[in-house]
Amino acid sequence: MKRTWENYTRYMHAFKNLDYLSPLRKQPVLSVHIVCLGNICRSPIANAVLLDAAKDLTTPKVKVDSSGTGAWHVGQDAAEYSKQVWQEAGYEYEHIAKQFKSDFFQKHDLILAMDLSNRSNLLKFAQSESDKNKIIMFTSFDPGKSQIDPDGKDGNLLSVPDPYGGSIEQFQSVLKIIEQAATGFVTWVRS
Repeated sequence: MKRTWENYTRYMHAFKNLDYLSPLRKQPVLSVHIVCLGNICRSPIANAVLLDAAKDLTTPKVKVDSSGTGAWHVGQDAAEYSKQVWQEAGYEYEHIAKQFKSDFFQKHDLILAMDLSNRSNLLKFAQSESDKNKIIMFTSFDPGKSQIDPDGKDGNLLSVPDPYGGSIEQFQSVLKIIEQAATGFVTWVRS
Protein backbone atom coordinates (compact mmCIF):
# COMPACT_ATOMS: atom_id res chain seq x y z
CA MET A 1 0.00 0.00 0.00
CA LYS A 2 1.29 3.45 -0.88
CA ARG A 3 2.33 5.38 2.22
CA THR A 4 0.31 8.56 2.20
CA TRP A 5 -1.15 10.63 4.96
CA GLU A 6 -4.67 9.68 3.87
CA ASN A 7 -3.88 5.98 4.39
CA TYR A 8 -3.49 6.51 8.10
CA THR A 9 -5.65 9.53 8.92
CA ARG A 10 -8.37 7.12 9.98
CA TYR A 11 -6.08 6.18 12.87
CA MET A 12 -5.31 9.73 13.86
CA HIS A 13 -6.34 9.53 17.51
CA ALA A 14 -3.23 11.56 18.26
CA PHE A 15 -4.58 14.45 16.21
CA LYS A 16 -7.75 15.53 17.94
CA ASN A 17 -7.38 18.90 16.25
CA LEU A 18 -7.48 17.93 12.55
CA ASP A 19 -9.62 20.99 11.75
CA TYR A 20 -6.73 23.17 12.92
CA LEU A 21 -4.00 21.09 11.28
CA SER A 22 -5.29 20.58 7.74
CA PRO A 23 -5.14 24.24 6.59
CA LEU A 24 -1.55 24.59 7.83
CA ARG A 25 -0.30 22.57 4.86
CA LYS A 26 -1.61 25.20 2.44
CA GLN A 27 -0.16 28.36 3.96
CA PRO A 28 3.07 29.87 2.54
CA VAL A 29 5.15 29.29 5.69
CA LEU A 30 4.67 26.68 8.40
CA SER A 31 6.53 27.50 11.61
CA VAL A 32 7.32 24.47 13.78
CA HIS A 33 8.75 24.60 17.28
CA ILE A 34 10.12 21.42 18.90
CA VAL A 35 10.28 21.13 22.69
CA CYS A 36 12.13 18.77 25.04
CA LEU A 37 13.29 19.26 28.62
CA GLY A 38 16.64 21.05 28.39
CA ASN A 39 16.98 21.79 24.65
CA ILE A 40 20.38 20.11 24.39
CA CYS A 41 19.57 16.50 23.41
CA ARG A 42 16.32 15.52 21.67
CA SER A 43 14.92 18.80 20.35
CA PRO A 44 18.20 19.92 18.73
CA ILE A 45 18.50 16.53 17.00
CA ALA A 46 14.90 16.86 15.84
CA ASN A 47 15.58 20.43 14.71
CA ALA A 48 18.53 19.30 12.58
CA VAL A 49 16.63 16.35 11.10
CA LEU A 50 13.38 18.20 10.37
CA LEU A 51 15.20 21.15 8.78
CA ASP A 52 16.89 18.72 6.42
CA ALA A 53 13.79 16.60 5.75
CA ALA A 54 11.71 19.67 4.90
CA LYS A 55 14.35 21.62 2.96
CA ASP A 56 12.80 20.90 -0.46
CA LEU A 57 9.25 21.82 0.55
CA THR A 58 8.09 25.06 -1.01
CA THR A 59 4.40 25.29 -0.07
CA PRO A 60 4.52 25.58 2.76
CA LYS A 61 8.11 26.49 3.42
CA VAL A 62 8.87 24.94 6.80
CA LYS A 63 10.73 26.92 9.47
CA VAL A 64 11.98 24.97 12.48
CA ASP A 65 13.08 26.11 15.92
CA SER A 66 13.41 24.43 19.32
CA SER A 67 13.56 25.06 23.04
CA GLY A 68 13.34 23.32 26.40
CA THR A 69 10.78 23.62 29.16
CA GLY A 70 13.61 23.96 31.70
CA ALA A 71 16.22 26.72 31.94
CA TRP A 72 19.24 24.64 33.04
CA HIS A 73 21.09 24.83 29.72
CA VAL A 74 20.07 28.23 28.31
CA GLY A 75 22.88 29.63 26.16
CA GLN A 76 24.72 26.31 25.89
CA ASP A 77 25.55 24.27 22.82
CA ALA A 78 23.83 20.94 22.19
CA ALA A 79 25.05 17.88 24.09
CA GLU A 80 28.23 16.41 22.61
CA TYR A 81 26.56 13.13 21.58
CA SER A 82 23.61 15.00 20.04
CA LYS A 83 25.92 16.92 17.75
CA GLN A 84 27.95 13.82 17.01
CA VAL A 85 24.95 11.72 15.93
CA TRP A 86 23.40 14.38 13.71
CA GLN A 87 26.75 15.24 12.12
CA GLU A 88 27.64 11.58 11.51
CA ALA A 89 24.22 11.17 9.87
CA GLY A 90 25.02 14.08 7.54
CA TYR A 91 22.88 16.82 9.09
CA GLU A 92 24.20 20.37 9.42
CA TYR A 93 22.88 22.54 12.21
CA GLU A 94 24.16 25.11 14.72
CA HIS A 95 22.41 25.24 18.07
CA ILE A 96 22.16 27.40 21.18
CA ALA A 97 19.75 26.22 23.89
CA LYS A 98 16.85 28.38 24.98
CA GLN A 99 13.82 28.04 27.24
CA PHE A 100 10.24 27.86 25.98
CA LYS A 101 8.23 31.05 26.51
CA SER A 102 4.45 31.37 26.31
CA ASP A 103 4.70 33.92 23.48
CA PHE A 104 6.10 31.12 21.28
CA PHE A 105 2.47 30.07 20.76
CA GLN A 106 1.93 33.27 18.77
CA LYS A 107 5.17 32.84 16.81
CA HIS A 108 4.69 29.21 15.72
CA ASP A 109 1.97 27.16 14.05
CA LEU A 110 2.91 23.82 15.63
CA ILE A 111 4.51 23.06 18.98
CA LEU A 112 5.88 19.51 18.90
CA ALA A 113 6.52 17.83 22.27
CA MET A 114 9.16 15.13 22.62
CA ASP A 115 7.53 13.36 25.58
CA LEU A 116 4.34 13.38 27.65
CA SER A 117 5.96 15.40 30.44
CA ASN A 118 6.95 18.11 27.95
CA ARG A 119 3.41 18.01 26.53
CA SER A 120 1.94 18.42 30.02
CA ASN A 121 4.21 21.41 30.71
CA LEU A 122 3.29 22.96 27.35
CA LEU A 123 -0.42 22.56 28.07
CA LYS A 124 0.19 24.52 31.30
CA PHE A 125 1.85 27.30 29.26
CA ALA A 126 -1.12 27.40 26.85
CA GLN A 127 -3.39 30.36 27.47
CA SER A 128 -6.19 29.42 25.06
CA GLU A 129 -7.75 26.55 23.11
CA SER A 130 -5.90 27.89 20.07
CA ASP A 131 -2.60 27.43 21.92
CA LYS A 132 -3.58 23.90 22.98
CA ASN A 133 -4.47 22.97 19.38
CA LYS A 134 -0.87 23.67 18.37
CA ILE A 135 0.60 21.11 20.80
CA ILE A 136 1.24 17.71 19.23
CA MET A 137 3.55 14.85 20.08
CA PHE A 138 6.48 14.86 17.63
CA THR A 139 6.22 11.11 17.02
CA SER A 140 2.51 11.34 16.18
CA PHE A 141 3.73 12.00 12.65
CA ASP A 142 5.27 8.51 12.53
CA PRO A 143 2.65 6.44 10.64
CA GLY A 144 3.32 3.51 12.96
CA LYS A 145 2.39 5.64 15.98
CA SER A 146 -0.34 7.84 14.51
CA GLN A 147 -3.05 5.63 16.02
CA ILE A 148 -1.85 6.24 19.58
CA ASP A 149 -3.86 8.64 21.70
CA PRO A 150 -1.46 10.68 23.89
CA ASP A 151 -4.13 10.71 26.59
CA GLY A 152 -4.74 6.95 26.34
CA LYS A 153 -3.14 4.01 28.12
CA ASP A 154 -0.45 3.68 25.42
CA GLY A 155 0.30 7.41 25.26
CA ASN A 156 3.84 6.95 26.60
CA LEU A 157 4.73 5.07 23.40
CA LEU A 158 4.73 8.50 21.74
CA SER A 159 7.57 9.71 23.99
CA VAL A 160 11.07 10.02 22.59
CA PRO A 161 13.35 8.67 25.37
CA ASP A 162 15.61 11.28 26.94
CA PRO A 163 19.22 10.18 26.29
CA TYR A 164 20.70 12.82 28.63
CA GLY A 165 23.73 11.33 30.36
CA GLY A 166 23.45 8.14 28.32
CA SER A 167 25.59 6.37 25.77
CA ILE A 168 26.16 7.27 22.13
CA GLU A 169 23.97 4.27 21.27
CA GLN A 170 21.05 5.83 23.14
CA PHE A 171 21.48 9.04 21.14
CA GLN A 172 21.64 7.02 17.91
CA SER A 173 18.40 5.29 18.86
CA VAL A 174 16.77 8.67 19.46
CA LEU A 175 17.99 9.83 16.04
CA LYS A 176 16.24 6.87 14.37
CA ILE A 177 12.96 7.61 16.15
CA ILE A 178 13.20 11.26 15.13
CA GLU A 179 14.02 10.45 11.50
CA GLN A 180 10.94 8.22 11.24
CA ALA A 181 8.67 10.97 12.60
CA ALA A 182 10.30 13.64 10.40
CA THR A 183 9.65 11.53 7.31
CA GLY A 184 6.01 11.21 8.38
CA PHE A 185 5.82 14.97 8.92
CA VAL A 186 7.00 15.65 5.36
CA THR A 187 4.49 13.10 4.03
CA TRP A 188 1.74 14.93 5.94
CA VAL A 189 2.79 18.32 4.54
CA ARG A 190 2.84 16.96 0.98
CA SER A 191 -0.55 15.25 1.25
